[in-house]
Amino acid sequence: MSQPDLFVVCKNCQAEVSPYITECPYCGTRLRKRAPKIDRPEDAAKPPPKRPSRRPRPRAATKPKARAKSKPDRLGRLRSGEMPGIRADEHGRPWATIVLVALSFGVWLSLAFYASSDLAVTALGGDPWRFVTSTFLNDGFAAQLAVVAGLGIFGWLLERHYGAIAVVALFLLCGPAAMAIATAVDLDAFVFGTHGAALGLLCAWLVPVLLARRRSHEDDDADLLGVLVIAAVLLAIPAVSQGSAIAGVAGAALGTLSGLTLAALRPR
Repeated sequence: MSQPDLFVVCKNCQAEVSPYITECPYCGTRLRKRAPKIDRPEDAAKPPPKRPSRRPRPRAATKPKARAKSKPDRLGRLRSGEMPGIRADEHGRPWATIVLVALSFGVWLSLAFYASSDLAVTALGGDPWRFVTSTFLNDGFAAQLAVVAGLGIFGWLLERHYGAIAVVALFLLCGPAAMAIATAVDLDAFVFGTHGAALGLLCAWLVPVLLARRRSHEDDDADLLGVLVIAAVLLAIPAVSQGSAIAGVAGAALGTLSGLTLAALRPR
C-alpha cells in the first residue's frame, strides 16, 4: 500500500503545508476541492463489503398431496359377555358343552325319583333311549363332579376349535356307542357312566395337540400334566363306584380315533 505524502507545496507562496488541507494557511490559495481520505489501520484489516448477489426469487412451495388415510379396523359392537379389547371365540359360547353338563346334572338329580336300573342299559334291555340316559348316569357325588369337570373342560376346548356339532358327535360316539360296545362284551352287567364320554373328549382333544407338538418341536400352552391327572381320575371311577370300565376304555379308544381324524381335517 502507498504511503501518503508528508507535505505539499503551495503553488502561490511556495510554502510547505499539510497534505490533508484544502487551502494554504499562509496565502489562502485553494489547493484542492476536498480533503483526501485518511487511511486507518483498522480500515485496511476489514475486507471490502460484498455486493448482494441477485438470486432468483424462490418459487412458492407447493403443498404435498395429502395421502389417503387408511381407516383403522374397527370391531363391531360388543356382544353380551365380551370384554373390551378381547376378541370372542370363533364359535361363540360353548352351548353344546353347557347343555351336556346340564343334562348330566339333571339325570344325576333324577336318581332321587328313579332307580338306577330304570336308567341303565343292559344287553337284554330293549329300550334304545337307555343308551343315552345311561351315559349321563353316575354313582355318587365324587364321580359326578369328576366326570362333569372332564366333560366341561375338554368339551369347551373342542368346541372352541371344531364347533358344537363336533362336540355333540364326539359325545354320542364316545358315550352311547361305547355303552353299546360294553353291553356286547358284558352281557349280565348294568352299564352306565359318563366317564367314557369324558375320556373320549379328552383323547379327541389330546391327540391333535400331541401331533402338532411333534411336528413343530415347540412347546405350547397345554398343561399335559394336568390332563394326565384328569385322565387317571376318570379311569379310576369304575374302581371306586359302580361304573363300566369297559365303557371307559371303549370311549377312550373311540376318542383317540376321532382325534386322529380331527388332526387330519384341521391341523392345529
